[in-house]
Amino acid sequence: MTKFKDMKYERPDFDETSAKMQKLLDEMKSSSDSESFLAKFNELNAIRRHLQTMMILAQVRHTINTKEPYYEAENNYWDETAPRYESLENTLFRTVLEAPFEEELRKEIPETFFQLGECRLKAFDEKIVPLMIEENKLASEYGRLKASAAIPFDGEILNLAQIAAKAESPDREIRKKAYDAKMAFYAENEAKFDDIYDRMVKVRDKMAREMGYASYVELGYYRMNRLDYNAEMVAGYRKQILDYATPAAEAIFEKQRKRLGFDKLAYYDMDYKFVSGNALPQGSAEELVDAAVRMYHEMSEDTGRFIDVMKENELWDLISRPNKEMGGYETEIPEYGVPFIFSNFNGTSGDVDVLTHEAGHAFQTYLAKDITIPDVMCPTMESAEIDSMSMEFFAYPWMKLFFGDAADKYRYSHMCGTITFLPYGVLVDHFQEEVYTHPEMTPAERKACWRRLEKMYMPYKNYDGCQLLEKGCWWYQQGHIFQSPFYYIDYTLAQVCAQQFYIRMDQKDPSYWQDYTHLLKLGGTLSFTKLVKAANLRVPFEEGTIREIIGYLMNKLNAVDDTKF
Repeated sequence: MTKFKDMKYERPDFDETSAKMQKLLDEMKSSSDSESFLAKFNELNAIRRHLQTMMILAQVRHTINTKEPYYEAENNYWDETAPRYESLENTLFRTVLEAPFEEELRKEIPETFFQLGECRLKAFDEKIVPLMIEENKLASEYGRLKASAAIPFDGEILNLAQIAAKAESPDREIRKKAYDAKMAFYAENEAKFDDIYDRMVKVRDKMAREMGYASYVELGYYRMNRLDYNAEMVAGYRKQILDYATPAAEAIFEKQRKRLGFDKLAYYDMDYKFVSGNALPQGSAEELVDAAVRMYHEMSEDTGRFIDVMKENELWDLISRPNKEMGGYETEIPEYGVPFIFSNFNGTSGDVDVLTHEAGHAFQTYLAKDITIPDVMCPTMESAEIDSMSMEFFAYPWMKLFFGDAADKYRYSHMCGTITFLPYGVLVDHFQEEVYTHPEMTPAERKACWRRLEKMYMPYKNYDGCQLLEKGCWWYQQGHIFQSPFYYIDYTLAQVCAQQFYIRMDQKDPSYWQDYTHLLKLGGTLSFTKLVKAANLRVPFEEGTIREIIGYLMNKLNAVDDTKF
């Protein structure tokens, strides 16, 4: 194995590499049998795996330090070059879909590759490459703007991750002061956020229209690889969340208000759960990692081997620093057959969530590393999040390692969060549908739209005293809205599946872990609803699913004396 710092990056020569890819594509088209076709197909995938490895190494190292000149230049290179490679990949999918020996190919290539190919052909055309390059640049511009935050607070200069930790202080005045300091950064840059997003919406709408679609909504679904569900099914699912999860969330926040003894919850109180303070992890970053290593060794043999690979090869960067991009993610480094975890530890329970959530993604990468077709090694987004969110629940028995005597408090708060997240998650999706259905909206109209939908899905939010939030700017903080349009309903669909895994674990179903690892090993070889069924879970779109899950979880929560926390 190779440590991350020793993994070699070298910018590929586009002309040379694209010529090799085109030669293989031509040979595939002229193949007289499926055997020779598949041989060239596998050669081409080896090149694609190398390209992905180089691009990911550049992008990860850039996010680790957005001011490092070499990788800033490499990131800019990939912003411009990646869409040009997509043209060749588009040809690959068309070549496979149009091959005369389709029946033989389908025996060797998973069904989802063909489904992804159909989405790809509907989502890409040479003529939108300049627009894709512009979109990539705007996404990087948004990332740089958030990474530039230097917020004065009590004699310190903090970034967004660091000020967020201050906003969970037990002292209400400090919470308010910290939250307002964070919002002051967004207010100061309101025009910039509006301008970036306005240009993004226009670019994406132009893409859709040049591709012949009435709006970006349809194109966005193809780009997100929605293989077996559509906007109508999502709208019905959002209605289930509104009917069952929103009232449950309202009840959860009402109990929180009573625990805290406030007349009403202010916007800066929402993340502060208990009079005794939120559950905080105990120990340094290194000690948390050591706790994670112990947990995964005790969880199963597979997770033990996995975490050893992660630690020994330094396949993570967890500490928040100046000029480091905000947020957290997991990615795959294909040629090395390993994952990488990126985060910004800030001393809150979110640090532990990284060691469970992102590790769930990474565990899937580890178990599916023998899948050689890049497109189906990992599942589509909503399916991938089942892997990570389920791991958060599976880690419950080990929370004492991270939180000590506050472990019960953490588990209670976490389960509450899995419910209260659902209305927010569908709000983000509904907002984006409105934005791209009505691209002519002005920035002010978009903000009004957000606030209207926020009041519908999250009526318990109270923004008295914060003009920026009251006018509908909360979504500036949600990177997915800017950088990954329509990537958010995925989290809620996955959460509903993860909650089912928790219920099975809670009921001592002996097969839940076997079904989970089976799901991970399948990678992206099945579409979302088929993966869910393969794991013996209910599909979230089915009527009654949300009602039953929310009912079970609320009974669990109501059985807990939350006042003891």
